[in-house]
Amino acid sequence: MQLHQTTLTRSSLAFAIALLASQTAFANDYSALFKAKKYDEVERLASTKLRTEPNNPDALLAKIDLILMENKESRLDDASKLAEQCISANPSNSECQESLGKVLGTKAMMGGIMSAIGYATKIRDAFQKAVELDPKNFSARDGLLQYYMQAPGIVGGGKGKAQNFINETAKISTAASTLMQAKLDLSDEKFARAESSALSVNVSGSDVLSDMQRGVLQNIGGLYVQQKKYTEATRIFQEIQQRFPDKDTGTYGMARALQEQGLHKDALNYFEKALAVETHAYTYYRMAQCWQAISDKVKAIATFEKALSFKPQLQKRMKEDAETQLKALRG
Repeated sequence: MQLHQTTLTRSSLAFAIALLASQTAFANDYSALFKAKKYDEVERLASTKLRTEPNNPDALLAKIDLILMENKESRLDDASKLAEQCISANPSNSECQESLGKVLGTKAMMGGIMSAIGYATKIRDAFQKAVELDPKNFSARDGLLQYYMQAPGIVGGGKGKAQNFINETAKISTAASTLMQAKLDLSDEKFARAESSALSVNVSGSDVLSDMQRGVLQNIGGLYVQQKKYTEATRIFQEIQQRFPDKDTGTYGMARALQEQGLHKDALNYFEKALAVETHAYTYYRMAQCWQAISDKVKAIATFEKALSFKPQLQKRMKEDAETQLKALRG
């Protein structure tokens, strides 16, 4: 999670846990392990299951999610093959189709503009098929919405299509359509309307809708930070903290807002609070930046090293910068 990540990348990664929650009892076992960050146990259980049931969709989906969480471009071909296998063996499984959309979306974003164009229609078709198979697969609907919002009209995107899709979704779920409308409004810089809509939705009882709401609010807060509207950003991140105390989104967002204002010691305090809730490589990376900014070379080096050694690993841009900063600090 970062402030204002590219939405399709975030969609490809952030719903790894959420999509498992609505599946079978065995999938729920995976979901609980994901939430507990017991990734080695997920790998062990999924691999064991696939030895006896090579096409078990829950195990295949768990393996795909693990690869996506690794954030390694070199592993995405493996994830793509697993998604294709899942679809071939389980053609009526909506989550298998969704997983292909997520994997290809991640490949497209990592591969640059030409890669994105090459994968565009396959991404769209995968999410469309997922929604067709299960109209209440709201994470797939969210993925398709991101596609419509970001892709040019020549490959089937466009905000008109996004709006029509939101209107269609309203017939199935007012909550989902309201959150989707908030995302579209945010892309049009209608901040107040997006914020009001996102906050109005009752997402209790749905992990997927909770993730959608948290993601919209996170993006609103991130954009406020980018625009140096720190009072507004603080309000949003405090709201996230209250609504999602078991997630680090709110405290991490507060830390980033403080960091952007040059309040590095205060930011470090919030990063520590974020780590007490959830541990991520990017949190250590940002902490290392703060230690570096206040000229604590020893702690900066140690924290950059921790960020680089953590799994799941840093995104490529952060990883490259952390390596560059470490080299400079050691030199």
